[in-house]
Amino acid sequence: MSAANRPTTPLVAILMGSDTDLPVMQKAATQLKYFGIPYEMEIVSAHRSPARTAAFAREAAGRGLRVLIAGAGAAAALAGALAAETTLPVIGVPLATSPLAGFDSLLSTAMLPAGVPVATVAVGEAGATNAAVLAAQILALADPALAARLAEFKRELIGKVEEKSAKLKATHQA
Repeated sequence: MSAANRPTTPLVAILMGSDTDLPVMQKAATQLKYFGIPYEMEIVSAHRSPARTAAFAREAAGRGLRVLIAGAGAAAALAGALAAETTLPVIGVPLATSPLAGFDSLLSTAMLPAGVPVATVAVGEAGATNAAVLAAQILALADPALAARLAEFKRELIGKVEEKSAKLKATHQA
């Protein structure tokens, strides 16, 4: 997406319950930057600031946001709290912040009641990256230039695998 055609209003919100979640959630920001998708980051908490969280979700679409990415650990209620208050797609990133290494967060994010969907990705950094890719795929449904950038991204992934395979073969020939 060229700079001239790139929207400036954030299309994606990266939300987290605490600033301690930032190192992992930064992976989502990095991936959105790669695709040229404007985003914003915010700290909201389903438990410590429920009214602020609900207000953010209710107002998101009116501010031009199209996808919400929510990273949370332990009870991981953030994604569900957002999904309860908006019709925008919500992608939950479970974080490994408790002694259960993210398994509790994964279940909390994935196991929501019918009618309150949250797309749930992997625990941790891979999940944050995948949340951004999924957000890009959602946005690309209405953006051919972004769809082309995603196709290029997939080709780059293939190329990296082929490079690694060639290097492996060169160093481990029988």
